[in-house]
Amino acid sequence: MRRLLTVLLLASAALLGAVTPAQAHNVLISSDPKDGAELATGPKKITLTFDQPVRQGFAQISVIGPDGAQWQEGKTVVDRAKVSVGVKPLGPAGVYSVGYRILSSDGHPVSSKITFTLTVPGQAAPAQAPAAEPVASAAAPQDPGLGAQAAEAAQNGGAGMAVLWIAGSIVVLGGATVVAMRRTREQGSAG
Repeated sequence: MRRLLTVLLLASAALLGAVTPAQAHNVLISSDPKDGAELATGPKKITLTFDQPVRQGFAQISVIGPDGAQWQEGKTVVDRAKVSVGVKPLGPAGVYSVGYRILSSDGHPVSSKITFTLTVPGQAAPAQAPAAEPVASAAAPQDPGLGAQAAEAAQNGGAGMAVLWIAGSIVVLGGATVVAMRRTREQGSAG
Protein backbone atom coordinates (compact mmCIF):
# COMPACT_ATOMS: atom_id res chain seq x y z
CA MET A 1 0.00 0.00 0.00
CA ARG A 2 2.79 2.42 0.90
CA ARG A 3 4.62 1.60 -2.30
CA LEU A 4 1.50 2.32 -4.32
CA LEU A 5 0.88 5.67 -2.62
CA THR A 6 4.54 6.62 -3.12
CA VAL A 7 4.29 5.84 -6.84
CA LEU A 8 1.06 7.87 -7.13
CA LEU A 9 2.59 10.86 -5.32
CA LEU A 10 5.70 10.79 -7.53
CA ALA A 11 3.56 10.50 -10.66
CA SER A 12 1.39 13.44 -9.63
CA ALA A 13 4.46 15.54 -8.82
CA ALA A 14 5.92 14.73 -12.25
CA LEU A 15 2.68 15.62 -14.04
CA LEU A 16 2.21 18.88 -12.20
CA GLY A 17 5.90 19.75 -12.68
CA ALA A 18 5.61 19.18 -16.43
CA VAL A 19 2.75 21.66 -16.76
CA THR A 20 4.08 25.20 -17.04
CA PRO A 21 2.62 27.54 -14.46
CA ALA A 22 0.27 30.27 -15.61
CA GLN A 23 2.02 33.60 -16.00
CA ALA A 24 0.55 36.80 -14.69
CA HIS A 25 -0.59 39.60 -16.98
CA ASN A 26 2.04 42.12 -18.04
CA VAL A 27 2.37 45.12 -15.76
CA LEU A 28 3.49 48.59 -16.83
CA ILE A 29 6.65 49.36 -14.82
CA SER A 30 7.70 52.69 -16.39
CA SER A 31 6.91 55.16 -19.12
CA ASP A 32 8.60 58.00 -20.98
CA PRO A 33 7.19 60.51 -20.23
CA LYS A 34 6.33 59.42 -16.71
CA ASP A 35 2.69 59.15 -15.69
CA GLY A 36 1.53 62.55 -14.44
CA ALA A 37 4.59 64.43 -15.79
CA GLU A 38 4.37 68.14 -16.56
CA LEU A 39 6.24 69.05 -19.77
CA ALA A 40 7.02 72.42 -21.36
CA THR A 41 7.55 70.75 -24.76
CA GLY A 42 5.82 67.70 -26.16
CA PRO A 43 7.63 64.34 -26.44
CA LYS A 44 8.61 63.07 -29.90
CA LYS A 45 7.88 59.50 -28.81
CA ILE A 46 5.94 57.65 -26.10
CA THR A 47 7.67 54.55 -24.68
CA LEU A 48 5.99 52.13 -22.27
CA THR A 49 8.08 49.49 -20.48
CA PHE A 50 6.45 46.32 -19.11
CA ASP A 51 7.70 43.68 -16.67
CA GLN A 52 7.63 40.92 -19.35
CA PRO A 53 7.99 40.82 -23.15
CA VAL A 54 4.88 41.94 -25.03
CA ARG A 55 3.49 39.79 -27.84
CA GLN A 56 3.81 41.14 -31.37
CA GLY A 57 0.89 42.10 -33.60
CA PHE A 58 -1.61 43.53 -31.14
CA ALA A 59 -0.04 46.52 -29.36
CA GLN A 60 -1.69 49.90 -29.85
CA ILE A 61 -0.95 53.27 -28.28
CA SER A 62 -3.07 56.38 -28.78
CA VAL A 63 -2.35 59.91 -27.61
CA ILE A 64 -5.49 61.97 -27.06
CA GLY A 65 -5.11 65.70 -26.41
CA PRO A 66 -7.23 68.04 -24.30
CA ASP A 67 -9.03 68.94 -27.53
CA GLY A 68 -10.09 65.29 -28.05
CA ALA A 69 -7.81 64.92 -31.09
CA GLN A 70 -5.32 62.08 -31.68
CA TRP A 71 -1.63 63.04 -31.65
CA GLN A 72 0.15 59.69 -32.14
CA GLU A 73 2.04 59.20 -35.41
CA GLY A 74 2.96 56.00 -37.22
CA LYS A 75 2.61 52.42 -36.10
CA THR A 76 3.06 51.16 -32.57
CA VAL A 77 6.37 49.28 -32.29
CA VAL A 78 7.05 46.35 -29.93
CA ASP A 79 10.64 45.65 -28.87
CA ARG A 80 10.50 42.87 -26.28
CA ALA A 81 9.18 44.56 -23.09
CA LYS A 82 9.09 48.07 -24.62
CA VAL A 83 6.22 49.42 -26.69
CA SER A 84 6.48 52.83 -28.38
CA VAL A 85 4.82 55.15 -30.86
CA GLY A 86 5.81 58.47 -32.43
CA VAL A 87 4.04 61.68 -31.44
CA LYS A 88 3.20 64.60 -33.74
CA PRO A 89 4.22 68.08 -32.56
CA LEU A 90 1.63 68.89 -29.90
CA GLY A 91 -0.82 71.78 -29.97
CA PRO A 92 -2.94 72.95 -27.05
CA ALA A 93 -1.70 73.05 -23.47
CA GLY A 94 -3.47 70.67 -21.11
CA VAL A 95 -3.71 67.01 -20.15
CA TYR A 96 -2.83 64.39 -22.78
CA SER A 97 -4.04 60.85 -22.25
CA VAL A 98 -1.87 57.96 -23.48
CA GLY A 99 -4.11 54.91 -23.86
CA TYR A 100 -2.58 51.53 -24.57
CA ARG A 101 -3.67 47.99 -25.31
CA ILE A 102 -1.18 45.12 -25.52
CA LEU A 103 -1.29 41.34 -25.72
CA SER A 104 0.25 40.13 -22.49
CA SER A 105 2.83 37.34 -22.52
CA ASP A 106 0.16 35.04 -21.00
CA GLY A 107 -2.11 35.64 -23.99
CA HIS A 108 -4.58 38.05 -22.42
CA PRO A 109 -5.14 41.64 -23.58
CA VAL A 110 -4.15 44.36 -21.12
CA SER A 111 -5.27 47.97 -21.48
CA SER A 112 -4.95 51.11 -19.41
CA LYS A 113 -3.73 54.68 -19.70
CA ILE A 114 -1.27 57.21 -18.36
CA THR A 115 -1.38 61.00 -18.63
CA PHE A 116 1.00 63.91 -18.96
CA THR A 117 0.37 67.65 -18.99
CA LEU A 118 1.71 70.03 -21.63
CA THR A 119 2.23 73.31 -19.75
CA VAL A 120 3.08 75.53 -22.76
CA PRO A 121 1.00 75.33 -25.96
CA GLY A 122 2.81 73.84 -28.94
CA GLN A 123 2.93 75.42 -32.40
CA ALA A 124 1.06 72.59 -34.15
CA ALA A 125 -2.34 73.07 -35.72
CA PRO A 126 -5.14 71.05 -34.16
CA ALA A 127 -5.00 67.37 -35.10
CA GLN A 128 -7.95 65.42 -36.43
CA ALA A 129 -10.51 64.35 -33.89
CA PRO A 130 -10.60 60.59 -33.25
CA ALA A 131 -12.95 58.55 -35.41
CA ALA A 132 -13.32 55.86 -32.75
CA GLU A 133 -12.95 55.41 -29.01
CA PRO A 134 -9.46 55.83 -27.49
CA VAL A 135 -7.34 52.68 -27.28
CA ALA A 136 -7.63 52.46 -23.49
CA SER A 137 -11.34 51.67 -23.75
CA ALA A 138 -12.56 48.09 -23.61
CA ALA A 139 -13.74 48.28 -27.23
CA ALA A 140 -12.45 45.80 -29.84
CA PRO A 141 -9.20 46.60 -31.68
CA GLN A 142 -9.54 49.16 -34.47
CA ASP A 143 -7.88 46.82 -36.99
CA PRO A 144 -10.10 43.73 -37.57
CA GLY A 145 -7.01 41.57 -38.20
CA LEU A 146 -5.67 42.36 -34.74
CA GLY A 147 -8.69 40.80 -33.04
CA ALA A 148 -8.12 37.51 -34.87
CA GLN A 149 -4.41 37.57 -33.99
CA ALA A 150 -5.19 38.24 -30.33
CA ALA A 151 -7.75 35.42 -30.20
CA GLU A 152 -5.32 32.99 -31.82
CA ALA A 153 -2.52 33.96 -29.44
CA ALA A 154 -4.81 33.56 -26.44
CA GLN A 155 -5.81 30.08 -27.61
CA ASN A 156 -2.26 28.98 -28.36
CA GLY A 157 -0.44 30.35 -25.36
CA GLY A 158 -2.90 31.52 -22.76
CA ALA A 159 -3.06 30.42 -19.16
CA GLY A 160 -6.31 28.59 -19.93
CA MET A 161 -4.41 25.66 -21.43
CA ALA A 162 -2.34 25.28 -18.27
CA VAL A 163 -5.51 25.17 -16.18
CA LEU A 164 -6.97 22.49 -18.46
CA TRP A 165 -3.81 20.37 -18.18
CA ILE A 166 -3.77 20.67 -14.40
CA ALA A 167 -7.48 19.81 -14.09
CA GLY A 168 -7.06 16.83 -16.43
CA SER A 169 -4.07 15.57 -14.44
CA ILE A 170 -5.98 15.82 -11.18
CA VAL A 171 -8.92 13.85 -12.63
CA VAL A 172 -6.63 11.10 -13.96
CA LEU A 173 -4.67 10.86 -10.71
CA GLY A 174 -7.85 10.83 -8.65
CA GLY A 175 -9.25 7.96 -10.73
CA ALA A 176 -5.98 6.02 -10.45
CA THR A 177 -5.97 6.49 -6.67
CA VAL A 178 -9.54 5.18 -6.32
CA VAL A 179 -8.73 2.10 -8.43
CA ALA A 180 -5.53 1.46 -6.47
CA MET A 181 -7.27 1.75 -3.11
CA ARG A 182 -10.06 -0.66 -4.18
CA ARG A 183 -7.50 -3.24 -5.30
CA THR A 184 -5.60 -2.87 -2.04
CA ARG A 185 -8.80 -3.41 -0.02
CA GLU A 186 -9.72 -6.45 -2.12
CA GLN A 187 -6.27 -7.95 -1.59
CA GLY A 188 -6.42 -7.20 2.17
CA SER A 189 -9.88 -8.78 2.59
CA ALA A 190 -8.95 -11.83 0.49
CA GLY A 191 -5.85 -12.55 2.63
